[in-house]
Amino acid sequence: MKKIYVEGKINNVRVGMCQINLSDTVVETDNGKVVKKNNPVVVYDTSGPYGDSAFKADFPEALPRIRTSWYARRKDIVLKSDVTKKTSFCAKAGKCITQMYYAKKRMITPEMEYVAIRENQQVEALGLKSYITPDFVRREIAAGRAVIPANVNHLELEPMIIGSRFRVKINSNICMGKFFTKNDVDKIRLNCCLGVDTLMDISRTESSAATREYLVRNSPVPVGAPPLYHALAKAGGLVADLSWEHYRSALTEQLEQGVDFISVHAAMKRRHLELTSHRLTGIVSHAGKTLAEWMTVHGEENFLNTHFPEICEMACTYDAVISLGSGLRPGSIYDANDEAQLAELAEMRELVETAWKHHVQVMVEGPGHIPMNKIEVYMKEYRYICKGVPFFSPGMVASDLAVGHEHIAAAIGGAQMAWYGASLIGGLKSQAGITNVECMQTDLLSYKIAAHSADLAKGHPGAQVRDNAFSKAKQENRRKDWIKLSLGNTCRQ
Repeated sequence: MKKIYVEGKINNVRVGMCQINLSDTVVETDNGKVVKKNNPVVVYDTSGPYGDSAFKADFPEALPRIRTSWYARRKDIVLKSDVTKKTSFCAKAGKCITQMYYAKKRMITPEMEYVAIRENQQVEALGLKSYITPDFVRREIAAGRAVIPANVNHLELEPMIIGSRFRVKINSNICMGKFFTKNDVDKIRLNCCLGVDTLMDISRTESSAATREYLVRNSPVPVGAPPLYHALAKAGGLVADLSWEHYRSALTEQLEQGVDFISVHAAMKRRHLELTSHRLTGIVSHAGKTLAEWMTVHGEENFLNTHFPEICEMACTYDAVISLGSGLRPGSIYDANDEAQLAELAEMRELVETAWKHHVQVMVEGPGHIPMNKIEVYMKEYRYICKGVPFFSPGMVASDLAVGHEHIAAAIGGAQMAWYGASLIGGLKSQAGITNVECMQTDLLSYKIAAHSADLAKGHPGAQVRDNAFSKAKQENRRKDWIKLSLGNTCRQ
């Protein structure tokens, strides 16, 4: 396996992929041996520079800032500095810099061309056709059916796309400690080399804000975060003291650091709380519990809902994606698709439309615990209400009983969700609870299998190439080849 790079034709982009070289097929005939060459298989690669043998990591130095050259001729962004002389990019006054804005202006950005090349995995070289062109990417983003999480301050990012017409992506939850160490870099590297498409930082301490900066600087994949956790830490962990000012400060800090997508639990409203009284497991989301307590203590509406237009303005300034969090997701099969969950989902339509008015890319999250027979019903409801925006299903499980084997239940549910339209799956638990690399690899491999199974079912361009090459290698007893082609193998050094 080796890292290869494909050059763009519209913009100055260089897209990394992993090429699996295969051995020749040897056929015995009456006239002797006939050797037939097998084409290499090019696969989607999330390892970034970590998968390139030419890259030498030097802790705590960041990854190469590949997007810097893309900004050279841009006149719509400026470099600002705060009182500490820390600098960050943002939109120039009066300018909109989001991928959705450019897509509606019929402009193909470097990020759009990058993901088009990346999604196709060089299938044209095999004589296969693909509908995924740079202009197709542009049209999907303009319609709100896909998003590219690419904060202008995440210069190390290798752009990717989330949408139902593209590869199903995998998320992994990650917790950062008080201090950033080489072990944290190793954790980031391992996630990326194991095939993770996005990292969600779910750290809950004030000191973790400093380490998040290092997380972004060392991550080639998009980084997400719920600003509410950081805001609560700023309030000393006391829900009663939490305010919009704390949240705005936390959000600003994360956007300036380069966080690519923010989880905002704005659809949960005060009137929904009484709907959870009949639940078996109540409110299980940490964000949901926090907001429920805040609304009860203050007797006011969810301030994330009240200030959502301002949140959109802030996201627009840095081109961050808003992920509408599910604070009322069910924590048990008994509560699946209940009145509280669907009431929160219904609120998301207005929030989606508000985000679009600001040209902000948006996706929605859900649904928690849900049996397979209720998945199709829920996804139909989501598509209708949320107008087909990308769906993020973090840690959904199809049974409550898979204690110790939750990743299997999550993979079963994730594959079903992806088949019905979910674009991003995974994030069942924080890696703080994973004791060794083997457990982490097992968890992520279950999601990779689920995602790839859905890609095959959806007919994603080139999805079956790897399966066909694997089957041929197995039939011909080319053991080394079929091991290299398995999903458990990765493009890492």
